[in-house]
Amino acid sequence: MAPSQVGAVRSGSTAVATPNVEFDTISSALEALRNGEAIIVMDNEDRENEGDLIFAAEKATPELLAFTVRYSSGYICVGTHPDRLDELGLPLMVKDNADPLRTQYTVSVDAADGVTTGISAADRSRTIRLLGDFSNKDPASLRRPGHVLPLRARKNGVLERGGHTEAAVDLMRLAGLSPAGALCELVNDNGTMKRRDDCAVFAREHGLRLITISDLVAYRKAQGC
Repeated sequence: MAPSQVGAVRSGSTAVATPNVEFDTISSALEALRNGEAIIVMDNEDRENEGDLIFAAEKATPELLAFTVRYSSGYICVGTHPDRLDELGLPLMVKDNADPLRTQYTVSVDAADGVTTGISAADRSRTIRLLGDFSNKDPASLRRPGHVLPLRARKNGVLERGGHTEAAVDLMRLAGLSPAGALCELVNDNGTMKRRDDCAVFAREHGLRLITISDLVAYRKAQGC
């Protein structure tokens, strides 16, 4: 697969070194996202301790989706700003959210046209691009239910909630892209979740940038953004 579709050869200094793992800088991750690449984002070890594959919704391709489905849970979500979801008429999935981390799922969607069943890599990439196309403000452009799960991010991003949803939106905004990011949890071949060391190996194998949400929080505070 071409580097622009998944990852690229990694170069440059890293931001943080921990035992067995070196994390990349936020700046290098933003550049990768601008180039249409996927990156891996780790949350805190005392939270989920999971790595999500994240890429810009507006740059979704069938190749990126096929890669994501192959190495992840396949439960692909798109984090975006609450105002965007209101604009598209996408309410929360349930009134009383019992999710332990209060992840705010909306009703699931497919693109209303240009897709077949909605589940293929090509179909889901079209749906994800549509969610990332902020020039589209038509609720009828999406059919409900579907095979992509939009997520409502907190308005102040990772400074308000240190989750992958908020990280995806913050990263796209900081990269100068539409604030909508596709995300999905990486899993091992045996179905268990990839943890920090697993994600570091995976990142090296596939030429992906690996960052942490804690570094993203520090970056935002340092940059005043």
